[in-house]
Amino acid sequence: MNGERVASASLLEPMPVWRWPVARWTTFDECAAALDLTPGELSWFADERGWHRRSRPVLRHYSYRWIPTSAGGARLIERPKPRLAEVQRRVRGHVLDALPVHEAAHGFRRGRSIHTCARPHAGQDMVVRLDLAGFFPTVSASRVRSLLDLAGYPPAVASAIAGILTTRTPVDVLRAAPARSAMLGHLAGTHLPQGAPSSPSVANAVTHHLDRRLSGLAAVLGANYTRYADDLAFSGDASLPLHRLLPGVRRIVTDEGFRLRDDKTSVKPAYRQQRVAGLVVNAAPAVARAEYDELRAVLHNCARTGPAPQNRAEHPDFRAHLLGRIAWISATNATRGTKLRDLFDRIDWS
Repeated sequence: MNGERVASASLLEPMPVWRWPVARWTTFDECAAALDLTPGELSWFADERGWHRRSRPVLRHYSYRWIPTSAGGARLIERPKPRLAEVQRRVRGHVLDALPVHEAAHGFRRGRSIHTCARPHAGQDMVVRLDLAGFFPTVSASRVRSLLDLAGYPPAVASAIAGILTTRTPVDVLRAAPARSAMLGHLAGTHLPQGAPSSPSVANAVTHHLDRRLSGLAAVLGANYTRYADDLAFSGDASLPLHRLLPGVRRIVTDEGFRLRDDKTSVKPAYRQQRVAGLVVNAAPAVARAEYDELRAVLHNCARTGPAPQNRAEHPDFRAHLLGRIAWISATNATRGTKLRDLFDRIDWS
């Protein structure tokens, strides 16, 4: 769409060219006021000089928690403290929600879900899945700032917003990592925090061009393409040219500043179990039978011996955890969901 020029707050600066219907903040002070902050508070939260990374824990904007991954590594959850989280939500409402997101993106979007992501791949002869490595940590402040520059924001405003949306992980938190990996380097620099309410929206906006290029490649090769967060999925008939698809995806992903996880690449024909976004798609998208059977056994044992012995992962709210898993299965199979709910209702939570 054509940009629209408007008068700047200062005659000494070039007039912004607004490309999308974002909030039109032309000065640092105007941005601060719109976010219900003083200019000093905006500087404090944006932390452009990286002071936060060297501060004492009580003064930091985030809390930190390392959690193990299924592959034997560790993922860092960086949760903003309440005041910063509220500022990030305001930025999401004023700015991020107005940025373009490609139709192939299904994660973190109203009206989209794992089910809409998996549906185009149901019943296909070939399903190909690839994962982006370190999805949030690889998105830097400079990359976010470039997107905001393109939206029309003057440099001071773009830098402040990018600072609010990104962070640097403190050295002592990195040293406490239970596993060493290349991602620690990205965490030491500016990156999207996994745990901030704004990060999913930023990631979808930043990957708009990636999605455009991958959708174009899929169209040329006669394939379907969807993305859920870092999970890329392609599908097509038995003649799908993998010798062109796989190198083409790698080239585009690398060009766009991301990297594939080679150990997560999966090519499944129809006679093997095909999965997209956690759902089996050989026929209509559904949760795998093994997952249903495992949850049914847990619920049965909870009803027989009580829930405490079954909470081996020590979930802080085991009841809510079980209800969430039941809802997950119910979304694709109401009959199975009803059976699981009947078992759940037999559990004594007193």
